[in-house]
Parts: sequence; structure tokens; C-alpha cells
Amino acid sequence: MATKVRIRDTRSDRIYTAWTGIILTLLTLSVLYPLIYVISASFSNPHAVNAGKMWLWPVQATVDGYRTVFEYHQIVTGFLNSLFYAGVGAFISVSLTLLAAYPLSRRDLVGRGPIMVFFLIPLVFSGGIIPTYLVVHDLGLLNTRWALVIPGAVSVFQVIVTRTFFMATIPEDLLEATRVDGCSDFRFFFRMVLPLSKPIIAVNALFYAVAQWNSWFNALIYLTNEHLFPLQLVLRQILILNSVDPSQVSDASLLAHQQALQDLLKYGLIVIASIPPLLAYPFVQKHFVKGFMVGSLKG
Repeated sequence: MATKVRIRDTRSDRIYTAWTGIILTLLTLSVLYPLIYVISASFSNPHAVNAGKMWLWPVQATVDGYRTVFEYHQIVTGFLNSLFYAGVGAFISVSLTLLAAYPLSRRDLVGRGPIMVFFLIPLVFSGGIIPTYLVVHDLGLLNTRWALVIPGAVSVFQVIVTRTFFMATIPEDLLEATRVDGCSDFRFFFRMVLPLSKPIIAVNALFYAVAQWNSWFNALIYLTNEHLFPLQLVLRQILILNSVDPSQVSDASLLAHQQALQDLLKYGLIVIASIPPLLAYPFVQKHFVKGFMVGSLKG
């Protein structure tokens, strides 16, 4: 029976481990505390929050902020719209990114260099808001859901990362072996490349979905129909409409109540808008680090 030999840590190793643990603990707390504070503040009495009485846990717990938020019927509509934009937009963007990146990863692609330069030009130069608006207008996409999905569907940065991933993980010998068996390029892509590309697909899906979920400026420009507004734009309007102008309120107690309600709305809306990305990340976490690191560092 083999005996286990335990290697004793040196004094310098113990010091290094201790400092590493302290630094990681501080970094973790610096990330967790703002999240816990916002959640607790959304359930706390706003006067206690403004007075600095709340540090970690809710004080004088109340759900008035959430009750007020959901009194706006546009919240549910905006939430469903954002789910559509994030889901459909991510699907279209990931599909186009994969279809663009795979051919660029093939060394036998004729004109690969000029095509890559063509992709890089929009990464450096932008047409601006007005030309983009005119293109969307001429395509008849204004005031439609597709105005938030089609323009800017492909990120050149994501194409480059995905291309590098394909070059690093899909060996040319595999392609040659399948060609001997009579496999076409399309069949090789769908039967071999895609099953081996789950990490980079997860990375692209997360990036595109989160970008769509957090986007509001394009909706502000291209949409006028409130039934098509995403959640972020609805939340922006709620915060603006609930802003308090002291010159318009003569009663000091009413002014204080409205300001307190605005604070509750602010924290509650932050929590509501943050839930879907936080729920989505654990499902792609397994592939996220591998896909992004391989796609960005190797090549």
C-alpha cells in the first residue's frame, strides 16, 4: 500500500496563500456588496436609506416600490419585448457570426485577406447615427421590431474571436478526413464544426443577448410605438416621468413622499432589469471561460 507523502508548505508559500485569500475576499466583497445593497434598498424605507441607516439588510421592509413599478402595464410589455429582442436577436447574431467566421478560418478561402480587411473597416470607422438612421428608414424598418435586431446584428469583434476559435480547435486533418468520405463543406460545418463549437456559441449568445437586453438608445431612435418599447426604454421613461421638480410641488410632505417613491422606483427597477442576465449566466458559465480564452488568445 502506497503511503501518501505530504509536502509541507514553506513560510513564503503560506504568506502568499494568505495574501491571495485576503485579496480575493476583498474583491468578492467589492462585487457582492453593491448588489446586496441595491436589493436591500429596494425593500427598505427610502428615508432610512437616505439617512444612512441601512448598511446591509433591509430596514423597515416595504414592497411599495415594486408595487408601484408593476402598476405600470408597460413594464410587462417591455419585459416580453426585451425577451424577444434578446432571444431572437441573439439567435440571428450568433448564426450570422458563425457563418461569417468559419469561412474566414479556412486557409483555402480565396481572397481571405481582402475579405478580412473588409470586415475590419467597420470596426475602425463608423457611419454615424444619421446615415444609419437613413439606411433603417429606406429599408422600411422604422417602428418595427426588426429595427432593433437587424442593424448591427454582427459584431466584428465577435467574428474575429470566433474565427480564432475555429482556427485553434478545428484541425484541417479532420476536414481532409471527412472529404475522403465525400462530406461537403456545409455538411461538415453542421455535423462536425457546430457540435465542437459549444463554448464559442455560448460566449456569443451571452454577449449578444446581454447587449440586446441592455440596449435602449436604438429603440429611442427607431421606435415610436410604445407597445414595441424594450424594458430598458420603459424603465428610462418611468424614471423620467417620476422625477420630482420642487418648483411644481408646494406641499413639503408631498415633495418628500414623491422623492422617497422615486428612490424606491430606482432601486426596484435596477433589480428587475438585472434578474434575466443573472439567471442566464450560470447556464453558459461552463463554456464561457473556455470559449472566450481559446477564441481570443490562440490563433
